[in-house]
Amino acid sequence: MSSGNGNTFARLLLSGVAMCALSIPAAAQQVQSDDLGLQEVVVTAQRRSENLQDVPIAVQAMTGDTLAQLNIENFDDMTRQLPNVTVSSFGPGQSNIYMRGLSVGNTGGQQGSGGTGSFPNVSVYLDDQSAQVPGRNLDIYAVDLERVEVLEGPQGTLFGSGAQAGVVRYITNKPNVDKLQAKVNVGASGTVHGDMSENADGMLNIPLVKGTAALRVVIYDDSRGGYIDNVPGTFVRHASDATYVPGYAQAISNSPSGIDSANNAAFVGKAINPVEYKGARASLLWKLNDDWDALITQSFQQMKADGVFYETPVSSDGQKLPDLSVQLYNPTSNKDKFENTAFTVNGKVGDLSLVYSGAYLERTVDQVQDYTNYSRGLYASYYQCTITGGKATQCYSPAAYWRDHEKDTHLSQELRVSTPSDWRLRALGGFFWEQFDVQETTDFNYGSPQTGFAQIAPPPGADVNNPGLRNPGDAFINDIKRGYTQDALFASVDYDIIPKVLTVTAGTRWYRFDNYEHGAAGGGCIPYWGCSTVSPHYVTNLGNLKSSYEGAKSRANITWHVTPDAMVYYTFSQGFRPGGFNRLAKTTGATLPTGGKWVTPLGFSPDTLMNNEVGFKTQWFNHRIELNGALYQEDWKHVQTYVFDPQASLGDVSFTSNAGDYRVRGFELQGSARITHELTLSGGGAINSSEATTSPALIGSDTLGHSGVALPSNYASPFGSVGDSLALSPLFKGNLRARYEFEVGDYLPFFQIGVEHSSHTHSATGVYNNFYQDPVTMGDLSAGVSKDAWSIQAFCSNFTNAKGVQFISNSQWVKGYTVARPLTAGVRLSYEFN
Repeated sequence: MSSGNGNTFARLLLSGVAMCALSIPAAAQQVQSDDLGLQEVVVTAQRRSENLQDVPIAVQAMTGDTLAQLNIENFDDMTRQLPNVTVSSFGPGQSNIYMRGLSVGNTGGQQGSGGTGSFPNVSVYLDDQSAQVPGRNLDIYAVDLERVEVLEGPQGTLFGSGAQAGVVRYITNKPNVDKLQAKVNVGASGTVHGDMSENADGMLNIPLVKGTAALRVVIYDDSRGGYIDNVPGTFVRHASDATYVPGYAQAISNSPSGIDSANNAAFVGKAINPVEYKGARASLLWKLNDDWDALITQSFQQMKADGVFYETPVSSDGQKLPDLSVQLYNPTSNKDKFENTAFTVNGKVGDLSLVYSGAYLERTVDQVQDYTNYSRGLYASYYQCTITGGKATQCYSPAAYWRDHEKDTHLSQELRVSTPSDWRLRALGGFFWEQFDVQETTDFNYGSPQTGFAQIAPPPGADVNNPGLRNPGDAFINDIKRGYTQDALFASVDYDIIPKVLTVTAGTRWYRFDNYEHGAAGGGCIPYWGCSTVSPHYVTNLGNLKSSYEGAKSRANITWHVTPDAMVYYTFSQGFRPGGFNRLAKTTGATLPTGGKWVTPLGFSPDTLMNNEVGFKTQWFNHRIELNGALYQEDWKHVQTYVFDPQASLGDVSFTSNAGDYRVRGFELQGSARITHELTLSGGGAINSSEATTSPALIGSDTLGHSGVALPSNYASPFGSVGDSLALSPLFKGNLRARYEFEVGDYLPFFQIGVEHSSHTHSATGVYNNFYQDPVTMGDLSAGVSKDAWSIQAFCSNFTNAKGVQFISNSQWVKGYTVARPLTAGVRLSYEFN
């Protein structure tokens, strides 16, 4: 459907509904007809069911009702409502998630991220299954969820390595053994400068044996129209395009007949970035008796996104482009699907509660993306031109792309035992085991077979995913298997010094990681350099890389209920994430005082986080007002940092190194207020001040066999300077919302408005790929009415049509701005049978 139709639809909604509507409530509260108190929210942030107001952790919880009110369907929708969460994003399912400003930002592009990137420092959980992957958040479609919990600060004691900075937990609704239930939602919307969107989802809960067994089934299909245009363009080489490569081709011939160009006429189009979510989830619950039950859940989701989700204000040669536009010269798409099987048993042995959870997640990503702008970058003449006498005399088509195939598997098992929650001395402990494997193959098709490149393949004996010859034009490959086995024991003890008033908590987690990496990486060779076939020197066998880490991370807490409705707490907590390997320990152009050349590090070590936090949770005026806050300092040590700066003679392959230390001092505040029976206000904000406390030299080795060698001081540190702030860490981010609900006979209308603001930030630490990002203010509106089982609402997200820039990167060799969806107006109809 054309973008013009989408614009027409949006205008009709704006005029017909007479208002744009956001579903913006961020509070997990609902109107209660006979009580002005805010609704209690129960969470399991400490692996026990507890009132949110009694949990001494900074937690944001959004119930299923809140998600529906906010029109939250994917993680990008959710990010706007979370004051202490930011992302480096290339589109749906292509994000790294950060909390409390703990980000160094630049992670390179999506090409090869699974095999070469650091593991995330924020964990994503689907119920009890850990699901984080480098560079690609599991973008779970938000349908039939009981709630989403966002736990801030290190959660290493109870949630392990991926929870270094926090956890995002998707908690699904479980089958109801007593009630037949059904719910259907359908919606449609139009986006300014884009196409229409349609979505539908349904849930059916069937008691198979009343009181004993039930089946719950959910299906969904959401097609979101695009809003980025691919505009006409011709990629014309410049004579200067090859001058970046000392020692290789020094210049391109000035003869126009010797320089091929590329035209994108076959791929021009409007709204080229539609995305579709399709999926289903089925859960079977069997209550064996009053003490024991078993639950098995099967989930499936397929997400397909075309195009790209960033704009490029100018083309690679500096030509100004229209807003929300790019110039792509090859097909571009991302197919991302996952299946998850989870089995959970809950029971009691005497007074002790026992939970076993086992799960297997398999995720597959197939992505292809235009990479033509690389042809104006480093070494392009080597791959695309005929070299004669040290000069590029004939250059062939610059049209280029990369193709990435990634398969990730998580197999985990956890056993938890806990005492009753009403004991004065309470304990929880357990065992966790996980096998996490990443298999990724990335083929970079930017070579010209006409130059004499032979088809390349991994060297014999390399343990790879694809041992065969690559397609003509594939000039560089990553073919990597990596992962780890994790074993962990954890325990947490609470003791009431004064029952219901003063409690102390202590917990620890012992862990061991056994990491591995196998595979091959490298590129081909052209005849000018004395090779007519592929040499293992150019495609390198990574060998059998292994490392092990073990240790313990702990948490201590004291909680004081000053009154039954006012609690203050102090928390000390630690977080961690595993280290890993780089593709190659590669010789660079940097000459050392030893006389040898500097060599990039083969691996990187774990980094750690220590948190000191003072917080409060309060309720006022018979629970009509809630106000929660936290003041914290987080010290991040030996931070894993992505490095790619070939023009500084740091090599032509990116790598990760342990960099300096950072400190974040912050304050966050969340609140909700039931002003009247009809009016509820809610909102939150976070202030984070970050700085580098050290700026160490870049450490590697040299070609003479010395290890632990620092890059000479005459090379600028890629890590920046002491006092520099962290990336994607705005000084302030917050939101404010108002919801007005009232009665007109049997009808229950509502109006809702909200606004979010984020101050400026920057995209990376250090000197490479570090761009200023403007402050952003966005707003949402919604209105609707419900009666009995039916409800309808009209909504307008981003009614200011702000260009909300989430992330800026030049990882595709042109400066790209990942932007929020423009103004979108729509309607949503729901029916619920209970």
